[in-house]
Amino acid sequence: MSFFWLFPFLLHLSFADSLSPLSAPVQNFIHLNHSCPSSILTYSRNSTYFTNLKTLLSSLSSRNASYSTGFQTATAGQAPDRVTGLFLCRGDVSQEVCRNCVAFSVKETLYWCPYNKEVVLYYDECMLRYSHRNILSTVTYDGSAILLNGANISSSNQNQVDEFRDLVSSTLNLAAVEAANSSKKFYTRKVITPQPLYLLVQCTPDLTRQDCLRCLQKSIKGMSLYRIGGRFFYPSCNSRYENYSFYNETATRSSSPPSLPPRSTPQQQLKLAPPPLISERGKGRNSSVIIVVVVPIIALLLLFVAFFSLRAKKTRTNYEREPLTEESDDITTAGSLQFDFKAIEAATNKFCETNKLGQGGFGEVYKGIFPSGVQVAVKRLSKTSGQGEREFANEVIVVAKLQHRNLVRLLGFCLERDERILVYEFVPNKSLDYFIFDSTMQSLLDWTRRYKIIGGIARGILYLHQDSRLTIIHRDLKAGNILLGDDMNAKIADFGMARIFGMDQTEANTRRIVGTYGYMSPEYAMYGQFSMKSDVYSFGVLVLEIISGKKNSNVYQMDGTSAGNLVTYTWRLWSNGSPLELVDPSFRDNYRINEVSRCIHIALLCVQEEAEDRPTMSAIVQMLTTSSIALAVPQRPGFFFRSSKHEQVGLVDRLSINTSALCSVDDASITNVTPR
Repeated sequence: MSFFWLFPFLLHLSFADSLSPLSAPVQNFIHLNHSCPSSILTYSRNSTYFTNLKTLLSSLSSRNASYSTGFQTATAGQAPDRVTGLFLCRGDVSQEVCRNCVAFSVKETLYWCPYNKEVVLYYDECMLRYSHRNILSTVTYDGSAILLNGANISSSNQNQVDEFRDLVSSTLNLAAVEAANSSKKFYTRKVITPQPLYLLVQCTPDLTRQDCLRCLQKSIKGMSLYRIGGRFFYPSCNSRYENYSFYNETATRSSSPPSLPPRSTPQQQLKLAPPPLISERGKGRNSSVIIVVVVPIIALLLLFVAFFSLRAKKTRTNYEREPLTEESDDITTAGSLQFDFKAIEAATNKFCETNKLGQGGFGEVYKGIFPSGVQVAVKRLSKTSGQGEREFANEVIVVAKLQHRNLVRLLGFCLERDERILVYEFVPNKSLDYFIFDSTMQSLLDWTRRYKIIGGIARGILYLHQDSRLTIIHRDLKAGNILLGDDMNAKIADFGMARIFGMDQTEANTRRIVGTYGYMSPEYAMYGQFSMKSDVYSFGVLVLEIISGKKNSNVYQMDGTSAGNLVTYTWRLWSNGSPLELVDPSFRDNYRINEVSRCIHIALLCVQEEAEDRPTMSAIVQMLTTSSIALAVPQRPGFFFRSSKHEQVGLVDRLSINTSALCSVDDASITNVTPR
């Protein structure tokens, strides 16, 4: 049994239990995409809507649902707290796969879209959807998703490319007509070209013929047909094409017209000689030979199977007996998430330079695309990096157990020979520092988006500190470790330096100082003391950088003299009554003064010198979401620089003496062993 538990980040753990009607273990399904727009109303855990939602999801994942048809709708409650939902399984999957996929998606819905009233989750085998509005028999184009094969059509001849595009378009549109006319609203097609082409289209069966056809045609137009494969999802329909068989051809054979065999010429018929006839005497002799040869081979194979089955069972039992602790971080227990190196190598085109996404703290990160079309981020650890076996194991163990929309999701790992690789979900919009520290990119993140990012980071850290099964201290929160999803949703990444706390543990000491210059709290950088308040300090620095578009590590001028780093500069502006001078000029006047001022105030509370003065992440989330909460007066920040270089506060004086080897001169993460 794998020790990678899936546990909900919501406090109401009974929710997961109430949605587990199946006795058999549910297999994992790859999450392709989700839609939970922030503009839609949310609900609270004590609301009637949440009670109705639990009833609805239990109904959709019950044994009585219509898995045989692959489609089920349900409604729970009365207006204004009514919840309407449905699931749609791919038309070729079995009832068992459909049932397991729906059960899996029901369990995951609150991981991806906590407290959202309108949700769509996309998996390869099924789609789950619910809303506070009536979504039945209605076409919806909101919440779309597109996945494209990374390879372009391999032809330098533009005419051939256009011919392929026309073939895909025309065949998909013909399939759309067939699907719209069918009762199941599902159709597949296989076309024999120089290379086979496989296509699949599907609508929710509750749509009319016209609505289904219109939806499929719109989805086909939404795809880039210059790739060798792609798919487009709407909540009401989806279409896909590939150059390999991605569906069960046996299950869909009735919907695909069989290809007639080519007519053979008389000369070709002569070459198709019938098999030799065997006399009764020869038949008996041949049968004896077959028995003598085949039976020992089968017996030998059965012995091998029995041996390895017993060995695997023994290994699995050992894993079950060893509970997960910070010390018991044997990476071999993650077998269920292990990827084959050749598969990763193929997905990244042998780690091609064109697929390189960037340079991480311990190695390079590449984009990979598996044959199923799933895009991933592959972190290939450098053989000369500072991350050893412990850091690698730590990142796998920590991240694989974390499920939250504001955390990057670990899909698996590879540990072969001297290769150590982590496979994450692909986050398309790079990292936060790529936008806020670049003068040409800053304008793409207006204040509304940045305010949402601040809230997302806060919720992600709160989950690490309080709402996950274990208390996780990240220890390297910085702009480069905040990735941005499709909707600029913030996702915390890079857990190679994270630490797990025990149930009653609140702080710890270490001789191994890790982190990034400018983000480390004073007590951690000086004495190796770290706690949840260490991450709070880093969060405060992050907020100031997001608001200003400036790096904390730079030195800033004020009234013609040095004002120190960004934290000190902000404190001086705050003390002078002019905090809004910190605001990124790219906002112009398009921001809410009260929101920006409140965020600056909260950030200064986070970077106070004394750890006990800093708020907890739960208090910070409340401060960000409830404007009526009064804020305390911030005290002087840690690492405060006075106007004269001879008047630096004591901590800074000592830092210059004791931590020359601790702080990196750039933004790279550092790992150094220093005495306390």
